Amino acid sequence: MAEVRSPDTRERILDAAERLFMAHGYEGTSMRQITGEAGVNLAAVNYHLGSKEALVQEVFRRRLDWLNDERMRVLNAMEAEADGKPLKPSQIVDGFFGTLLRMADDERRGGITFLRLLGRMLTDPSEFIRAFFAHEYSEVIDRYKEALFKALPDVPKAEIVWRFHFMLGATSYAIAGTDALRVVTDWQIEEADATDRLDRLVPRLMSFLLGGLRAPLPQFSDAEAVGK
Repeated sequence: MAEVRSPDTRERILDAAERLFMAHGYEGTSMRQITGEAGVNLAAVNYHLGSKEALVQEVFRRRLDWLNDERMRVLNAMEAEADGKPLKPSQIVDGFFGTLLRMADDERRGGITFLRLLGRMLTDPSEFIRAFFAHEYSEVIDRYKEALFKALPDVPKAEIVWRFHFMLGATSYAIAGTDALRVVTDWQIEEADATDRLDRLVPRLMSFLLGGLRAPLPQFSDAEAVGK
């Protein structure tokens, strides 16, 4: 039973679960696999984290708490320096998405394993995970949306919300890895352009996100004219 109360047992369980959820998804990962990977028994998991649902939430919470705190710190610092003036859209995009992407270089924050796990879960979340993310992200997303509203006063707020939604989707898809791209298309991705090459993925994705944010406004046909 000593392993149950060992101070590093909890982190071993979370590290193992993070790797397995990334590789197999939430539904495809069993508690037996997690205990085997972590080198603990089921009692240790129950003692430290409880259910599988509580476990996956804690896997994300230990990373997202830092991520969202850092996003808020970056935004607060940029707004303080701007002294009431609107931020540049590029600053806002980098503060929100760049902060996430740079986590891949920091193994203390989960590195590429967590980035891929996050991408996988965001592109195909279970209902309870969707609710968990909505709660964890709500405050920071609201702050960044307000910054975008101020930075782009000539763009309708609804359009900014849609574009932010598209940026979240593109980022989730990109960090989930290139397997989906290989399945959906016939593109042959060179090893030099694989997702692991963050030196290429990050500038490529950031350029795409900023381009989408700055794209010309869509032209909608008049609803009444269409109905006639």
